[in-house]
Amino acid sequence: MDRLDGMRIFSLVAEQEGFASAARTLGMSAATVTRAVAMLEHSLGARLLVRTTRSVKLTEVGFRYLQDCRRILAEIDEAEAQAAGSFSAPAGTLTITAPTIFGRLYVLPIILEFLDQYPGISIRTAFVDRVTNLIDEGIDVAVRIAHLPVSGLSALRVGYVRRVICGAPAYFEKHGIPKTPKDLHVHRFVARSGLFGTLEWSFGRNSEIRIPVTSRFLCNTNEAAIDAVAAGWGISRFLSYQVAHDIQSGRLQHVLADFEEEPVPIHVVHAEGRVASARMRAFVDFAAKRLRASEHIGG
Repeated sequence: MDRLDGMRIFSLVAEQEGFASAARTLGMSAATVTRAVAMLEHSLGARLLVRTTRSVKLTEVGFRYLQDCRRILAEIDEAEAQAAGSFSAPAGTLTITAPTIFGRLYVLPIILEFLDQYPGISIRTAFVDRVTNLIDEGIDVAVRIAHLPVSGLSALRVGYVRRVICGAPAYFEKHGIPKTPKDLHVHRFVARSGLFGTLEWSFGRNSEIRIPVTSRFLCNTNEAAIDAVAAGWGISRFLSYQVAHDIQSGRLQHVLADFEEEPVPIHVVHAEGRVASARMRAFVDFAAKRLRASEHIGG
């Protein structure tokens, strides 16, 4: 068994966190898979995996080596595909990340349509509300809602969203509608940890107005915050796509629209390489076209 076979086996064991499951996927015996990883570790002179009776975990060296394996194996697969003339029919696996709600509402339908159009491609999603490291985490494409810093990533702008203040109509009937940001000091807030959950809200195109937010209720998810606001407990700030349907249905009411900050851009991001893979290029082009045509994100 050569080094590349060992790298492929190790990568699958690490991803599935088990020798038996990797063996079933590969159609090999568990003993053969275990021996292949042991031989790879011996040749490297380093422990890649920590084995327990219940699971298999990466060591620190193993984590770094896994990222290198993914990159090398992806480049080999792409070189073989190019040599075989299969660029016209992209194939292989893509890992795609996006914020949780945005991923469910906008990226998931695009992925399902893409899979139907390209039967040779498989996709894994990582819908999480944090900034992922594309290289370290083996991610091919990310949808990011932010003003991006200068980096070695390729970014294609596909739209924008706004930060909006919302409350339930019943809440505003009881507490009144704020006419300016300064009126917020008499209102109750549903605050959120994480992205855009800061305890100071900015207003105005240049964020020149800053209002401190004190809340007795801090949510760790956007979904919980939306439900709390819709229940009439208080008001909160969201990204416009998160509450667009609730505003349309009348479940939530948008206020202080004249004082909003500059919109936040949406980008489709991928790592720059010598040659972007055919499947990556296909998905980026496919997703960008559909996101720009999507409702509520201002493409």
